[in-house]
Amino acid sequence: MTRPDSPRDERSVRSDVLRKGATAKATVDGHGIVTQWNEAARGLLGYLPAEIVGRPAADLLHDASPARAEVSAALCSPSPPTRLNGRATLLRRDGSTVELGLLAHRRASTAGPPEWLVVSAIPRPVHAVEDEELMRRALLQGPCTMAVYDSGLRLRWANDDLRQVLGLDHEEMRGLRLPELLPGPDTEAAERTMRRVLETGEQRELDLTTPIPGHPRPLTWSIDIAPLLDDEGRVAGVILSAHDMTGPRTARQRLTLLNEASVRIGSTLDIDRTAQELADVAAPALADFVTVDLLPTVHDGGEPRPGSPGDHVLLRRVAAQSVFPGCPEAVLQPEQVAAYPDLSPTAECLKAERGLLRQGIDPAVARWADGDPARAAVVRRFGFHSTMAVPLRARGITLGVANFSRHRRPEPFEEDDLLLAEEMTARAAVCVDNARRYTHERHTALALQRSLLPRTLPPSAAVELASSYRPADSRSGVGGDWFDVIRLAGARVALVVGDVVGHGVRASAAMGRLRTAVRTLADVDLPPDELLTHLDDLINHLTAESESGAGDPDAAEAAYAQVGATCLYAVYDPVSRRCSLARAGHPPPVLVTPDGTATLLDLPGGPPLGLGSLPFEAVDLELPEGSLLALYTDGLIESRCQDVDKAIDTLRRTLARPADSLDGLCRTVLAKLLPGHPADDVALLLARTRGLGADQVATWELPDDPAVVARARRDAAERLAAWGFEEAAFTMELVVSELVTNAIRHATPPIRLRLIHDRTLICEVSDSSSTSPHLRRARAFDEGGRGLLLVAQLTESWGTRQTATSKTIWAELAVPTP
Repeated sequence: MTRPDSPRDERSVRSDVLRKGATAKATVDGHGIVTQWNEAARGLLGYLPAEIVGRPAADLLHDASPARAEVSAALCSPSPPTRLNGRATLLRRDGSTVELGLLAHRRASTAGPPEWLVVSAIPRPVHAVEDEELMRRALLQGPCTMAVYDSGLRLRWANDDLRQVLGLDHEEMRGLRLPELLPGPDTEAAERTMRRVLETGEQRELDLTTPIPGHPRPLTWSIDIAPLLDDEGRVAGVILSAHDMTGPRTARQRLTLLNEASVRIGSTLDIDRTAQELADVAAPALADFVTVDLLPTVHDGGEPRPGSPGDHVLLRRVAAQSVFPGCPEAVLQPEQVAAYPDLSPTAECLKAERGLLRQGIDPAVARWADGDPARAAVVRRFGFHSTMAVPLRARGITLGVANFSRHRRPEPFEEDDLLLAEEMTARAAVCVDNARRYTHERHTALALQRSLLPRTLPPSAAVELASSYRPADSRSGVGGDWFDVIRLAGARVALVVGDVVGHGVRASAAMGRLRTAVRTLADVDLPPDELLTHLDDLINHLTAESESGAGDPDAAEAAYAQVGATCLYAVYDPVSRRCSLARAGHPPPVLVTPDGTATLLDLPGGPPLGLGSLPFEAVDLELPEGSLLALYTDGLIESRCQDVDKAIDTLRRTLARPADSLDGLCRTVLAKLLPGHPADDVALLLARTRGLGADQVATWELPDDPAVVARARRDAAERLAAWGFEEAAFTMELVVSELVTNAIRHATPPIRLRLIHDRTLICEVSDSSSTSPHLRRARAFDEGGRGLLLVAQLTESWGTRQTATSKTIWAELAVPTP
C-alpha cells in the first residue's frame, strides 16, 4: 500500500522496482549513519535518499525488532564481525512495517574507516511451479555430472552431462549398476563406497580414474556420494555428483614430471649418463619407448658445427629406455652409429630445429621405415602409433635428438605432451652440453698431463723402477699430480713426486711448469732441501705475476692453479747406498727393507710450496741394497670411504708382501686401496735400490803435485783395461789428464779421482775449492783455456756439483757394452 499523499512518481518507482525484483542496498558507516541509499531501497521503504542519508540506521528498525540490540552491539564492539545476517522489522515512510531478511557485510572504505554494506532482496510473489521447473532444468543441465541410485544401487536418474559422458540415453542406463555401466575394478570399488553410504547414511568422497568408451584417455573424477533420506529419515538411495579432474590431474602430472626431470637429469658430468637420465625420466611417465642419439663429435667431447646437420645425418645411439625390459624395440645398440635420411622424423626435426609430433603412420615415415627391414619389423610388431622427435639444442648449437614413441599406451601424444618433451629435452641439452664441454676439457687436460709425465722410466743401475698414474673420476676432474725420475751425475738418481692444488687444464699446466723447474734445479745438482727452497721461490714469483694482473679473469684462474703444491724429492747414490730426502707438505714415503719390514719414514713435514720464508729439512739414510721406496700422492690414501691411518696401514702391509715384479706390485697396491674410480689423481712410484760393487768403483787420493798427472792417467788406463774397455782408455786418459791438471793448478787439496763403471764410464775429480770452472773461448796465442772444451767434445756430458766442503767435476763417456 502507498500513502495517499505520496507523490505520483514515488508510487511508479516502487512498483517498477518490485516488478524488476531489484536488491535494496544501503551503506552504513562505523557510527551507524546511513551514507548511501539506492532506488530499490527507496521503492521498498519509500524514503528518498535525501531523507535518509545522514540519519542513524537504527531509526529504520522497529522498536520491537531483535535486530536493534544486535546492531548496537556490533557497532560498539572493538572487534566487530565481518558479517551480520538475520530477519528484522523495518519501518516504512508511511508508518507501516515490513519484515525482511537482511545481510550486512563489513568492508573497507576508500574514504576512511570500514563501513557496512546492507542488502535485502525485494519480496516477490512465490511461484512454486516456476521454481520447480528451474530446479528440474538445473539438475538436468547443470555442469556437474549427477546420477541417482536407489537402495539396490541401480540407476534411476541421470542428468544430461552424465548421458553425454557415457554416450548413452536415460533408458539405456536406467536400472543398471555402476560396474555394469563401466566394468572394471575402479568402478567396483566406487560401488562399495556407495554401499557404505547406504549403510551408514554418511556422505563420502572418492577419486576415480577409469577408461570410458569414446574418450582417448582415461578420465579422472572427483566424486561426492551423499545419502537421500525419505520422510522418516531412512536412507532411500544415494546421489552421486562428479567433477571431471582429468585436465588438472594431467597438468599436475606434467608439472611433477618436469620437476623430476630438473632434479634427476644432469646429476653427473658424464654425457652417456646424462642422456640415459633423460630417457629414464621420460619412460614410462611420458612415452613407452625413448631414445637419445647424439652427433658423434658431441659424444666425443668435440665442438659440433653450427647450423643444421644437413641430410643423411649421422647419429650415435647413447641412451634408450622402454616399458619392456631390455628395450626390445631398439633397432640400434648403444654406441652404434646410423644415418637418418631426410624422410625420417629425426632428420626433419633437426633440419627444422624444433620438435615434431606425428600421430599415426606418416606416409614419408612409412617409406623410411620400409627402407629398413629391421625397423619396419619392429614398427609392425609393437604397433607404434604416435611419435615425437625433439632436437637437443643448447647455446645455439645442435647436439642430437630425443625420440619419444607410444605403442602400449592407447592415447596418442598431444600438443601439451610435445611442449613437455621440448622442455625436458631443453634442460637435458644444457646438461649434455655441460658434460660435453667438461669432457673436452678433461680430454685436453689428460692429453696435456700425459705429455708432461714421463712416458717411460729411464734405465738406471741405481734402482729398479715401476710407476702408475690414475686420473680422478669425471666428477673431480684431472688434477696436477706428477712423478719423475731424473738421472744425476755419479750414477745417482733423483725420485720426485708432487701434487699441484686444483683440477683441470690450469692445474696440469702448472704441474708441467713445476716439473720442468725441478728438472732444471736437479741439473744444478742441488741437495733436496735447497731444491725445494728454490721451487718455493719459483711458485711465489709465479703467484706474484698472476696477482699483478688481478683485473684479468684468466690471470685469476691461473693464480688458483699456481698457488699451492706439495712435493717429495729424494736422491739415491748407489755407490754409498745413501738416500737424501726432503718433503714440502707431501705424504711421507714408505720404506720396505729386504727383511720385509715396512716403515712410514719419519721425515720433517715442511710447509707446502708457495707459502714462502719457511725452511725445509733433508734427512740422510743408508739403505740396504734391495730396499724398496714407495713415493705416492695423497689421492692414494685419502678417501671419503676409508680412514687415512687405515689406508696407510693397508699400504704398508701390501708393500711388504712378496711380489713377482714391481709392476705387479703397483697393480696390487692400486687394487687394494682404490677398488673404484678415485676421487683424486693418484701417482705411485716404486724404486728398489741397487748398489755398485767394489769392482765397479775405483778411487785414488792424489797429492798436490803436477807429476801425479801421469800416474793418474796410467792408473785409469789399467782400471779400464781390467773392466774390458781398452778402446776407451785413450779418451779417458785425456779426460783424466785435463781434469786432474785443472784441480792441481786452480783448486785446493785434497784431490780425489774416482772412476765408476755404470751403464757409462764416469770420471770424477773432487777438490776442496768452491769455485766452479766454466768453458771459455781461448785466443790463438793463449797457452791454456782449452781443457774443458776438449773434455766437452770427448765426452757425452760433463758438469759440476757442490757439497758443503768441496766440489766435484764429472764427465761421462759412452762406451759399448763389453
